[in-house]
Parts: sequence; structure tokens; C-alpha cells
Amino acid sequence: QVQVVESGGGSVQAGGSLRLSCAASGYIPSSRCMGWFRQAPGKEREGVATISIAEGTTYIADSVKGRFTISHDNANSTLYLQMDNLKPEDTAIYYCAAAGGRCWFRNRMISDDYNYWGQGTQVTVSS
Repeated sequence: QVQVVESGGGSVQAGGSLRLSCAASGYIPSSRCMGWFRQAPGKEREGVATISIAEGTTYIADSVKGRFTISHDNANSTLYLQMDNLKPEDTAIYYCAAAGGRCWFRNRMISDDYNYWGQGTQVTVSS
């Protein structure tokens, strides 16, 4: 079975940094992708960043481009999200998700493409 577990969330001041980690285990096809979604209270789920492991390419949402960096350590199957220059609008629950297929389509991450989800980790950014 596939398991996805996030960690690294917390509370920081605006301008600060956090690094989220996501440990994945179990079989995922080589075409798999892993990425990050976030959801703030009362708002829709938003794709943040994802990496196509098979293709070796990344997608970063415009809202976080230049501030967030996604990476994957193939040796230990760990996904990272380095978040710098955090803003209050980044406050949300961040979810790590994995899929055996495509990572994004038409410049958007599609939630239904991701079949395996972590429990989420809270990120709070104060002004």
C-alpha cells in the first residue's frame, strides 16, 4: 500500500521560511508524481507545486513562484517544499499527494489526478 505522511508545518512570521517534508512509501508507478496542495478555511483547494518524477520536471503555481521550491530525494522517496518569504495568504493546511499518472494539465494541478493523500500539516503565517 502507498502511504503519504507530511511534516514540517508550524507558525512563522511573515518573511520567514519553512520546509515541509513528505515521506512516501509503497509502490507507485515510475510515471508517478508527487506534489503539494493547500487549503485555507472557506477557500477551495489550490495546487501549489508538483514534480513529475518520471519526467524530471516541476510545476510551480504563479502565486508562489519565486518563493517556493519543490524537490524530491529519490534515495529515500521524500518530497520537500522549501517555502521562503512566507506571506499571511500562505496560511493553510498543506497536503502532500501522489499520483501514478500526470502531474499537471493545462497549467493546473488536477486534484482528481492524485490518488494518494497525506493527512495535512498546518502552516500559519502571521503579519
